[in-house]
Amino acid sequence: MGAPKKSSARVSEDHDELVRVPLQAILIADSFTTKFRPITLERPKVLLPLVNAPMINYTLTWLESAGVEEVFVFCCAHSKQVINYLEKSEWFNQPNFTVTTIESQNSVSAGDALRVIYERNVIHGDFVLVSGDTVSNMSLTQALLEHKERKKKDSNAVMTMVIKRSKTNPAIHQSRLGTDEIFMAIDPDTKQLLYYEDKADYSKGTLHLENSLLADNPSLSLHHDKQDCYIDICSPEVLSLFTDNFDYQHLRRHFVKGLLVDDIMGYKIFVHEICSDYAARIDNFRSYDTVSKDIIHRWTYPLVPDVMNFGNTTTKLERQGIYRASEISQSQSAVVGPFSVIGFGTKIGNNTKILNSVVGEGCKIGSNVHIEGCYIWDNVTIEDGCKLRYGIVCDGVTMKSGSALEPGVVLSFKVVVGKEFVVPTYSQVSLLQQPIEEDSDEELEYADSTSAITSTLDKSDGESDSELSDTHFNPASELGFGGVGYIWPKCEGGHEEEWRHSVAPITEDKILEAVKALEDELELILDGNTLPPSGELKPNSIDSDEDDNDDLRDDFDKEVEETFLRAVHENIQENHLTLEVNSLKLSYNKIAADCAGALFYAMMKYAVDMPHSSAERLTQNVQAVLTKWKKVLTSYLNDMDEQIEVILKFEEMCLESAKEYAPLFTQILHYMYNEDIIEEDAILSWEDEKKEADESDKVFVKQAQTFIQWLKEAPEEDDDKED
Repeated sequence: MGAPKKSSARVSEDHDELVRVPLQAILIADSFTTKFRPITLERPKVLLPLVNAPMINYTLTWLESAGVEEVFVFCCAHSKQVINYLEKSEWFNQPNFTVTTIESQNSVSAGDALRVIYERNVIHGDFVLVSGDTVSNMSLTQALLEHKERKKKDSNAVMTMVIKRSKTNPAIHQSRLGTDEIFMAIDPDTKQLLYYEDKADYSKGTLHLENSLLADNPSLSLHHDKQDCYIDICSPEVLSLFTDNFDYQHLRRHFVKGLLVDDIMGYKIFVHEICSDYAARIDNFRSYDTVSKDIIHRWTYPLVPDVMNFGNTTTKLERQGIYRASEISQSQSAVVGPFSVIGFGTKIGNNTKILNSVVGEGCKIGSNVHIEGCYIWDNVTIEDGCKLRYGIVCDGVTMKSGSALEPGVVLSFKVVVGKEFVVPTYSQVSLLQQPIEEDSDEELEYADSTSAITSTLDKSDGESDSELSDTHFNPASELGFGGVGYIWPKCEGGHEEEWRHSVAPITEDKILEAVKALEDELELILDGNTLPPSGELKPNSIDSDEDDNDDLRDDFDKEVEETFLRAVHENIQENHLTLEVNSLKLSYNKIAADCAGALFYAMMKYAVDMPHSSAERLTQNVQAVLTKWKKVLTSYLNDMDEQIEVILKFEEMCLESAKEYAPLFTQILHYMYNEDIIEEDAILSWEDEKKEADESDKVFVKQAQTFIQWLKEAPEEDDDKED
């Protein structure tokens, strides 16, 4: 891809001081990917229900609250469905907030969409660029101010990207949103984005950086703990850049990377990091699950079900985070568990349990049904004795009596699951056959215009779900007796893609399997005994200032480690070491928990660096180090929070910097309990804090479950501690 052509923007200067320009936004309603298939073959992604409202309602509600006055909604595939929905909704009748749709049937990418909008000449100043699957409650005031101030000083500052801290799981290189780990290089002083990579090659264990990047930027921060919120504040030049450079299709992979490597025109991108505000894009089924849970737990307030009441129905928040709409019929013997949502007019039969799930409007749920971790959309019928775990069930689906969904299943619209049929894990089921040639995630979802599916979509576009034909296909054998629908082959890409494209929690054994695979890869790299070439950095060496396993670790942590090692090698007495750590504590303005975490890390790092040929010998190293320096460590463990900090630090080491400890976690935790380093209450509180965490964060809680259960059942006398 060549250098971008010079912008020929129609709006050359910012005239806000002379004529007030209303704040505008471009909302792209197309996803341009295949990630939500098979569902999006029949309905646009922005109209899919998110807890109790279509996704686009969350985006528009936020834009209105953030001061945007005019929104242009770009529609391509299923455009008539989007336009019809907006026309019938309240969005076309809001005072001081205008929503205008722009339709184009020929666009095959986000780049094409922006080129069409540029040709319409509707953008007259800085604008907010988002997709219709964005959920946020952030204020735009500060980000807009920063963008305008930069633009006054430097006309080449054309974009500000909103980012947020978000640690990825090191074993699977995915964030809690199911997105790939992103590597960014940012100027810490100016906040200019200098490098962006969302498709790193982990098999090589290296990250390629141009030598010129390091040479031209004396101050550089490398991060892999940032989440791209896909909220951009843009100058009008951005639109003309897309028009002048037709090879720009993807917003990040082409446009952002194109500007970052261009050294001719000099256009610049900056970042604005949010901390307490919420912002996330629903890019796949994993993020659909994560954002839904965040909404239910009210992290997105005021974008929550009891506040966002659309239409004629109201939803009320009850105790334990349960949301109920009106006119619900529930048997007295039925149980609705915490953090669940029940939609308008739904009926629930005898002895049915609904746990951590969202149930839409007009559903009929029979007796003795068990639903856990599921998203049941509208007008779904679930007959007696069915079992559903961690799946998505779209509008109009029927599950015959005794049928079951294994974790990770997606049932698209109007599918019928036969009597007592069990749908296998991670299955995607649709009335439509899977296209023979799948488009990649980088291409338009509906690009195969010659397929029978597309012609079917064209005929049904704009019709309601009830008007869609019930007789597309009828392969009863694939879903048992009386079943209707096709089971699509599982997606390629192994476990990582299955996790990304489902709402099923990642099981402990799969996480440990991924950790083992990562360790094997690292061993192969180390066995090669080669140094990385100039300009390459290992991914694990790129982290934020707060990480503990690289050269960018917190200065306090590094100084504590150096002080501890000096005490070991120079035979310094325990009380002298304590005095030195206290001095560091004062100079860095730290608290006891910080000292405990840093000391524990230093001790465990020293133990793992000592010679050992087996897990047993490593355990002996740990016991020897903790025994010798116990008095120093426990002087900072006077309350529960400080002890929990040590457990969390140990978890972090097991996953990142000292993976050899992972299989020994419970054994070492038990040893620290027996030696009165960690108390029972701290261990039980740590377990309690993990209850609402993602499954990937519960690996060591589950590993230690036998020990924890023993703590709960054992007598309280110290004499009963095991040796």
